[in-house]
Amino acid sequence: MVKILWVDDEIELLKPHVFFLRQKGYDVDTCNNGYDAIDMVGDGAYDLIILDEMMPGMTGLETLPKIKEVRPTTPVIMVTKSEEENIMDKAIGSKIADYIIKPVNPNQVLLSIKKNVHQQQLVTEQTTADYRAEFGRISNALQMAETFTDWCNLYRRLTAWDIELSDSTDTSIKEVLQFQKNEANQAFSKFVRRNYFDWINRRNEESPVMSHTLMRSRIFPVADENTKTTLLLIDNFRYDQWRSINPLLRGYYDVVTDDFYCAILPTATQYARNAIFAGLMPLAIDRLMPNKWLNDNEEGGKNQYEEEFLRRQMQSTGKNYRWTFDKLVRPEAGRKLVDNIQRIYDTDFSIIVYNFLDILSHARTETEIIRELTEDEASFRSLTRSWFEHSDLFTLLKLLSERGHTVIITSDHGTIRVDNPIRVTGDRETSPNLRYKTGRNLAYNPREVYEITRPEDVQLPRINLSSSYIFACNTDFLVYNNDANRFIRYYKNTFQHGGISMEEMLVPYIVLKPKQ
Repeated sequence: MVKILWVDDEIELLKPHVFFLRQKGYDVDTCNNGYDAIDMVGDGAYDLIILDEMMPGMTGLETLPKIKEVRPTTPVIMVTKSEEENIMDKAIGSKIADYIIKPVNPNQVLLSIKKNVHQQQLVTEQTTADYRAEFGRISNALQMAETFTDWCNLYRRLTAWDIELSDSTDTSIKEVLQFQKNEANQAFSKFVRRNYFDWINRRNEESPVMSHTLMRSRIFPVADENTKTTLLLIDNFRYDQWRSINPLLRGYYDVVTDDFYCAILPTATQYARNAIFAGLMPLAIDRLMPNKWLNDNEEGGKNQYEEEFLRRQMQSTGKNYRWTFDKLVRPEAGRKLVDNIQRIYDTDFSIIVYNFLDILSHARTETEIIRELTEDEASFRSLTRSWFEHSDLFTLLKLLSERGHTVIITSDHGTIRVDNPIRVTGDRETSPNLRYKTGRNLAYNPREVYEITRPEDVQLPRINLSSSYIFACNTDFLVYNNDANRFIRYYKNTFQHGGISMEEMLVPYIVLKPKQ
C-alpha cells in the first residue's frame, strides 16, 4: 500500500480530501506543522509527501530542505495559494516533484499522486497495451515485406518498440517483442539470401545503396551541396544507438535525413569499411591493388589504406574538395582533434573514423564487469549514450554546429547479440570470426548458414582456389567442435558482427543540419 504524509496547518479542513484518498486505497498520515513533519519523516518512510507552502512557524519552503536531508528521494508535492514566480522558483529549485494551487481539488491531488508514484506502472501498462495492439500490424508487415525499403521500415518500428519497452517492468511483453524480432530476422535472412547476388551483380531500381556505392550515391552529393561537410563514421554503430544519442544533439542540429543503407557481406570492418572508402567490392580491391588487401588468414592490419582508397575514389569521380581524414582509435586522439579543430574548419569535406564502439564491443566480450554493465541491448544503449555525452566526439559535434557544418553520421556495419551456437569444422587456415568463416575444407550443415561456394559470384576474394564463405544468420554464432562447450560459454550473449541480421546490415545513414 502506498503511504502518504499530508502536512497542512489547516489539515482539519482537508479531512474530506484525506478520506477520499483513503477510499482510493492510500494509507494517509497527517500533521499540521513542519516540526512534526520532520519527526514523522525521520521515524518512517513515506512514498510521497504533500506539503503546504504557507504554514505558521516553519513554512513549507523551510521544511522542504530538512525533509530532503532525511529522505532525499521521496517526491514532495507543494501546495500553495500563491503563483508568484519567485516562490515557484524556490520550490522547484528545492526539487519538488510537483505543485498544486489552492483551493485543492481531490482529483487534482489524485492525478499528481499517480504521476509521481504510479508513473512507471501506468507507463508500463499503457505501453504494453499499445504494443499488443501493434503486434498484429507488425506481423502483417513482416509477411508483406518484399523490398529493402519495406525491411528498413519494419526494422525502424521494431527498434522504436524495443526502446519504448526498455523501461517496462513487464517481462512477458519483452519476451514477445524478442520473439517477434527473431522471427523478423529469420525472414530478413531469407530475403537477403534470395536477393544478395542480384544486388551485387544486377543492380536495378530495387537494389539498395550498399557499402561500395555509399560514397557516390549518398555522401558526395551532400558534400557537393554544402560548402562545409563532415562525415562521421562510427564503427559498430547501430540504429538503436543513434536513437539513444539523437536527443543530445537536438539543441545543435536538425535531422534532415534518417535512413539506412545496406552493408555488404561479410559485415566486418575489413570488408565493409574498405569497400566504402574504395568505392569497390573487396574482389576488385584485391585485383586492382593486391598489395593493399590482406585476406583473413594473412598477418597485418586490414584497414591501413582507407585514406588512400578514398583519395583514389575522389580522383576517379572528379571530386576536388579540400579534405582531411582522421582515424580516432584512442581517447587522446579525440582530444587532439578538438584542440586542432581549425584544420577541420578550413576544409570543404572532413572525414572522421571513430572506433570507440568497436573497442567497447570487444571489451564487453573480454571483460566481465563491462559484460555485467551491458547485459542486454537496453543497457548497451545506455552505456553508448553515457559515453557519447561525455566524449570528445560530442564536443566536436557542438563545435562543428557553431561553424555551420553539415554532418553525416553513419557506420560500416552494426552488431548483434548472439546466443545460438552453430557447429562447423575447418582447417587452421579458416578465419576466426564468429559470424562468418572463409577457408577450404569447411564442414557444416548448409541449412543452418548462408553458403557461398564461389566467392567471385558476390565479388569476394578467395584465400585459395578451393575456399568458400559461410555466414551465420539471426542470432547464431559459429563454433568449432574442439572445446566447443568452453567456447560457447565464453561467447554466448556477446555482441558480434560479420553475418546476416537487420542489426548488422541495415546501417543508419543520418544527415544533420546545424540549427540557425
